[in-house]
Amino acid sequence: MSKISIIMGSQSDLETVNEAITVLKSFKVGFETKVLSAHRSPKELAAYVEAASRKGTKVFIAAAGGAAALAGVVASHTTIPVIGIPVETKSLKGLDSLLSTVQMPGGVPVASMAIGKAGAKNAALFALAILGITDKKIQKALVQYKKDMRQKIKKIRLNV
Repeated sequence: MSKISIIMGSQSDLETVNEAITVLKSFKVGFETKVLSAHRSPKELAAYVEAASRKGTKVFIAAAGGAAALAGVVASHTTIPVIGIPVETKSLKGLDSLLSTVQMPGGVPVASMAIGKAGAKNAALFALAILGITDKKIQKALVQYKKDMRQKIKKIRLNV
């Protein structure tokens, strides 16, 4: 069972999403990825979100650039948490994506991460934190992740 569903607006978003995939693989948490566009395949997107909810998906991560309606459309079809990754764009460096992802109307919540790869990494970690509320194994792994991160920072400071 895939606990986390990662949806990309287009195949070109995979470069950004790979950061989230790397994190989820390192935590050995089930996930799946799909390319579904809020604009080019809205019916297929709605059907997928509704089916994934019934199949046990616990968190959605949605990555899109430009108009970046994907996270909001996903959120409109489910009560499961949705985390948006604004993908960096050439024209506006992802500011367009960020504003589209974060400016949701009341009643359609989406957690928005930073633009680009850092946002993708944080989306995976945030999804894991959500799952960790009820999954003690994930929670324990996150605690260890934070400890390891702090140790790396200490080592860097000592080597400077």
